[in-house]
Formats: sequence, structure tokens, C-alpha cells
Amino acid sequence: MTAENLPRFDIAALRRLAGSAFTRGEAYHRDGRVEILAIEPRRVLAQVAGTEDYRVNLLGKGETIKGECTCPAFDDYGFCKHMVAAALAANESDHGPEAGGAGALARIRAHLADKPNGVLVGMIVELAERDRALFRKLEIASAADGADDKTLAVRFNKAIDQATATRGYVEYGEAGGWAGGVDEALDALDALDSRHDRLVLKLAERAIDRIESAIESIDDSDGECGNLLERARDIHIRAARGARPDPMALARDLFERETGDGYGMFDGAAWLYADVLGEAGLAEYRRLATEAWEKLPPLTGRSREKAEGDYDGLSGILDSFAERDGDVEARIALRAKDLSSAWKYLELAEFCLRHKGGKEALRWAEEGLWTFEDAPSDARLVLFAANLLMKADRRGEAEAVLKRAFERAPDFNVYLRWREASGEAARDQALAVVERWAAAETGPSFRYPADLGVKILIH
Repeated sequence: MTAENLPRFDIAALRRLAGSAFTRGEAYHRDGRVEILAIEPRRVLAQVAGTEDYRVNLLGKGETIKGECTCPAFDDYGFCKHMVAAALAANESDHGPEAGGAGALARIRAHLADKPNGVLVGMIVELAERDRALFRKLEIASAADGADDKTLAVRFNKAIDQATATRGYVEYGEAGGWAGGVDEALDALDALDSRHDRLVLKLAERAIDRIESAIESIDDSDGECGNLLERARDIHIRAARGARPDPMALARDLFERETGDGYGMFDGAAWLYADVLGEAGLAEYRRLATEAWEKLPPLTGRSREKAEGDYDGLSGILDSFAERDGDVEARIALRAKDLSSAWKYLELAEFCLRHKGGKEALRWAEEGLWTFEDAPSDARLVLFAANLLMKADRRGEAEAVLKRAFERAPDFNVYLRWREASGEAARDQALAVVERWAAAETGPSFRYPADLGVKILIH
């Protein structure tokens, strides 16, 4: 068979993709349940009559076949019988030149191309009267036509509110449609020209607030809301650059959004909007962060549970300013304010190793080990400290740190470093520790100490 006579979609590939659904798809095709809507060089659009009418979109050619179907089975299992039926129908009808297109949509397109504009407008308006989704899409698209800012504000506020309304919980299967409606509203907002930048700035803020309010009422497994928030924020940035709002007021608004936003869309806002804020706005942003930071008490040991405050967020904001200034000491001080866990000590020690050297890094690592001496060891901090001790030619102290850590919280990685530093003696001591844990009524943080013993023996 020549390449020209090969079927569009390879039958063997269809069988592999569909599995047991292939036979049912063949039956659907034989029963004439498929209507081809469009055939393009690498795409087939079809409607298949099942329990209801389903839309199939197939992409690719030969053995490379992708696509989707609007039926529930596609969401649950993937390649379905409707896709098989559509592929077989496309193979059967795919005889003419592809570039010319085929199917019902091609005929409709040719039919409409000969109609006067007035007739087309009448047809679309008539459809919009019966189709709520089409009506809303056209209403949003036409909102900016011949209107002043006051009228636009009313129209777009209504459009944004309607698009983002959930009216109860939005299940997974409906989330894409909801997101599509919001995206259409953002399309229209983004299309407003620079004359309306001040209005767009306010409308983008409204869209962001509405989307955030809706998130808890949506099954957002596919991350649609995050994409919408990012797009609305980008529209906001674009409008801010055109509108040039008061930098001090903008700094206060952005700071409130960054520190109060649970979705991270305004993380690093000072630098996202730096060209709009200018030096005056950036100074105000830094002042606000410093003021909030100074109200937070230092955290040591396990005190974090007793304190409230956005330590990570505020230190991140101030760290970005200190980094711009090249102020390493200020960056160390920021990290040293929250030493509520062994992990925080490790972060600080690693930062010091990069910027100040091993001596300063080891000082903080040893302080962390001492602070949490009575708690189960954090293997990451232990290994970091042991490696620095070895480099500082303090082998005996490194061995002691590793041995003590393993005794408090047996860990295979800690054992490996201990074994490397102390030789076979470490193996025997480690096995004795594991045996004690295995025999004890209350075990260590891991559930099966015998498993660790086996790993040590195998090693």
C-alpha cells in the first residue's frame, strides 16, 4: 500500500489506545453515529451520537493520535469508543485533498461566506437570544463599543461579576467552562486601549478579588484559577505602567496584597512593579515591610508554635532589598531572627557558607545542633555540620556528632557518613543501636528499625 493510500489513523494504534473500547467504537461507526464536522491536515472534529451527542477532537496522523472527547468516559479512562468511531469515519471519508477541508463546518463556512453582513448579524443575534453562553460572550465583547469610562465601569463590573459567579460548588467537569467564561471577560478587559488604563487597573483588581473569592467553591484540580489569577495580575501590571498611579498608594496596595494573598500571585510585587513604583514607591514598600518585621519577636528553639506572623514572607521581601544593596550582614540578620527549627539553622548555615565561608557556617550549624540537642536529630543539619568539621580537620568532633545523631534518630544517610569517618567500628555500634530500638517497646521515629539493620548489613 502506498503512503497516499494509507488510512489517516493507523488501526493498530487505535486498538492499542482504546483497548476494549475499540470494538464498541467500530459498532458506533457501523451504525452511522458519526457526523464529521471538519477535516483538516492534522485535525478531525466530529460529533458522535451516544447517550447524548458528544464532541470529538482528534489530532495527529498515522500512529500518532491524540485528542479529547466530551464524554464522561474520556475524563475517567482516556481514549474512548467515540474517538474510535470518529477516527474510523475519518478514515472512510478521507478521500479528497485535505487542504480544501471537508465536513459539515466546511459546508457551513462556504454557505455563510455568500451571505450579506446584515443577514449574518441577524442570524447571530437570533442564536444569542437562545444561547446564554453565546449571549454573554457577545455582551462582553461589545462592552467597550462607544462607551465612556463611567459606562464601561458599569458594564465590565457586571461582566466580571457574572463570569466569576459560581452559584454553588463548581465540580471538576464544569470548572473548564467556568474558567473559559472568566477568560473571555479578561480577553475583553485586555482589549481596552491605553486610554482606559486607569479603569483597567481597577477592573483587574476586581477580577483578582472575585477569582480569589471563587476558588474555594471550585474543583480546581487542573489549576485553572491560578492561570486566571496570573493573567489578571499581568493585565494589572500592564495597566499600572500606562496609568502611572501614585507610587506611594500603589506600594501600600501591593504590600497588602503580597502579605495577605494566599495564592502567591503578588510574591515579589516590589520588583514586578519596580518601574511603576520608582525609588519613592520602593522605599515605601521597604518601610512597610520593615515596620511589620520589627513587630515580630525573634524565634528560637521551638518557640514558633507560640508566635504569629509572616516571618517567611516579610524576610523574603526585606532580603530582596538587602540583596540589591549587597548587604550580606543584613541578610544574615534576617535569617537569624527565625531559628525555630533545625531546618532554619541549616538554611542560615548554608547561606553563610555561600557568602561568608565555612567558619561562619559551622558556627551556626553547631549552634543549631546544640539548641536542638534534646530533640530528634535533623539528618540534613547533622550531615552539613559533620562535613564542615571534617574539612576543618576536626574529625573526632565530626564522628561524635554523627554517632550522637544516629543514637537519637537512626538514619541510613547519617550512618553512611559515620561509617566513612569511623570505619568498621561505626557499623558495629550502629547495629547495636538498631537492635536496642528493635527490642524497645517504644521505637524511634521510623516504624521498622529492623529494616535499617538489614540495609546496614547489606551495605
